Amino acid sequence: QVQFVESGGGLVQAGQSLRLSCVASGSIFSGNGFGWYRQYPGKEHELIASINPFSGKVYTESVRGRFTISGDNAENTLYLQMDSLQPEDTAVYYCNRAYQPISWGQGTQVTVSS
Repeated sequence: QVQFVESGGGLVQAGQSLRLSCVASGSIFSGNGFGWYRQYPGKEHELIASINPFSGKVYTESVRGRFTISGDNAENTLYLQMDSLQPEDTAVYYCNRAYQPISWGQGTQVTVSS
């Protein structure tokens, strides 16, 4: 069974940084690569960054230039370096297959104070 375990969230002040990690277990195939999503209370999961060996790295406009996605295939680990964090980045962050998510992990809470 596929499982994603996210970590690295926390409470920071605006302008500070966090690095999220996601370890994937189980047999996972994704022709579209993998990505980081975030979810605001009462809203759907939003794909904010994805990585694919063919199309490279793609970011939604709100995080482009501030967030960097990377991965370690040998360790089945996905990372999200988040710099210049802003209060509007406060959300729960998840990793999953890009564009075709499967079962969700518990996510990791990121809270940015102004």
